[in-house]
Formats: sequence, structure tokens, C-alpha cells
Amino acid sequence: MQGAVVTNADGVQQARLRKSSPWRDAWQRLARQKAAVIGLGVILLFILLGICAPLLSHYSWAEGKLTDRLLPPSGAHWFGTDDLGRDLFTRVLFGARISLWVGFSSVAGSIIVGTVLGLVAGYFGRWTDTIISRVFDIMLAFPSILLAIAIVTILGPSLSNALIAIAIVNIPTYGRLVRSRVLSIKEEEYIVAARVIGMKHTRILFFHVLPNSIAPVIVQGTLGVATAVLEAAALGFLGLGAQPPEPEWGKIIADSREYLATAWWTVLFPGVAIMLTVLGFNLFGDGLRDALDPKMKQ
Repeated sequence: MQGAVVTNADGVQQARLRKSSPWRDAWQRLARQKAAVIGLGVILLFILLGICAPLLSHYSWAEGKLTDRLLPPSGAHWFGTDDLGRDLFTRVLFGARISLWVGFSSVAGSIIVGTVLGLVAGYFGRWTDTIISRVFDIMLAFPSILLAIAIVTILGPSLSNALIAIAIVNIPTYGRLVRSRVLSIKEEEYIVAARVIGMKHTRILFFHVLPNSIAPVIVQGTLGVATAVLEAAALGFLGLGAQPPEPEWGKIIADSREYLATAWWTVLFPGVAIMLTVLGFNLFGDGLRDALDPKMKQ
């Protein structure tokens, strides 16, 4: 009877081990953090609002009635109207599409390029590392927003060029993060063994080094989306990002700043949308950092 009990206990233990995984454990730790869950909820809410924008408003985001200009919030116009009589609630909804698209796309581009450069610099070292690291240092010597302004000025004001500029200025952040991880990982015994048996460098990089370097990149990418949304709003406010009549949040604020004293709602609601989006990504990113930190394991 005792043997049966022990066998059953071993079987249960093995089943638990099979069900457990690093990502599953990280998700469980993340779910226990209320701030991170709230942040994720805010992110999902804005994504849902952007996707369902045509279903949530019957107004046009591009056209308005001059007879309805600068109307305060009401049952007909929940966020009021702007100086051209356009429904502000509709423009904020469609602005979520633009801001989130710029945020996710620019961060994805930065991560892809920065990760590849960081892998190459950290793994091969020598002159390759020197050249790539010096380029990163030069780029980081400039404030990111000023460098983005310079790039957009060269390429020309547009939303797509603003996206490219935001992606470029954030490449060094991910490149240096990956490089620092690779420098420590490449000295591990399993990497040395892989090189000894003649495994190709590309296979070592993408099947052994990269999977063990990706956790901090995911965390930084989550926080980077918040930064990208702010930078897109800043470029839009300066007239270098989205162009009329695109309903980008920063551009909406820029077009309404002269009405701040008489029509406060034209600035308040897009500003609150930017604040909540950035706050959501920051809360979720902080929680994700703690969840993926091995030191947080019990």
C-alpha cells in the first residue's frame, strides 16, 4: 500500500513538472500583480476601441459641420467638437489606431534591427563590436526626440516617416541590451560546447543565444511602446508627424491649443488618451519585468 501511495505521489509530481514551464510561471507571477493587470486591461481597452471605432461612432473622423464647431461635450457629441465641427470622440477613437500602430510598428522595427546588431556585436566581438558600439554611442549622444526631428526633417513630414524616425532612434537601446546579454551568455558551457562540436554560428546565435536573451528585450519593448506613443504625439504636435486630417492624438492637441481657454475639451480628451495609454504600458512593463526576473521566483 505504501508503495502505491509513493508511486501515486511521484506521478502527481511528474504531472506538475510537465505542466510547469518558465513562461507559464512568469504569467502566473504577472497575474498576481494588480498594477500590471490594470495596465494590461488599459492596453486591451484602447486596442479594442481602435478596432471597433467604426462601430462605436456614426460620425466621420475627417468631415464635420462648421455650424457645430467647438460644441461642448453633450449627449450628441460625448467629447464635444473641434474647430471644424468634427466629433472629437470619433477622432480620439480613430486616433487610438494610429498611435498604437505607430507604437507597435516602430518598436518591432527597433527590436528586429537592434537585436540582430546586438547579437553580432556581442558574439563576434573585436572590430565588429567596436564599430557597432561606436555607432550606438553616437546615436545615444543626441536626445532621442531631437534626432527623430532631424530624421523626419530630412525625409519629410509624414506619419510613415515619423514611424521610421522613431524606430531608428530606439535601435541602440535594444542593441546595447542584447549585446550585454550575449557577452555573458556566450561564455556559458553549453555555448562553448556547441562551438567545439562545430555547430554553425547562425544556429548558435538564433537557437541558443537569442532565446536566452529575449526576456529583457520583451520588457524593454513593452516600455518602449509607451515612449514611441509619446514621441509620435510630440512629432505630430510639431507638425512633423501625422498630417491633416489624420486624427493622431498629438496633432489633435496641436490643432486645438489656441482654443485651450475657450474650448478645453478639445485638448483634454486626446491628452487623457495619451496619458492612459502610456500609463497602461508602463504599469504592464513594470509588472512584466518583475515576472520575467529569475530572482522573483519562489
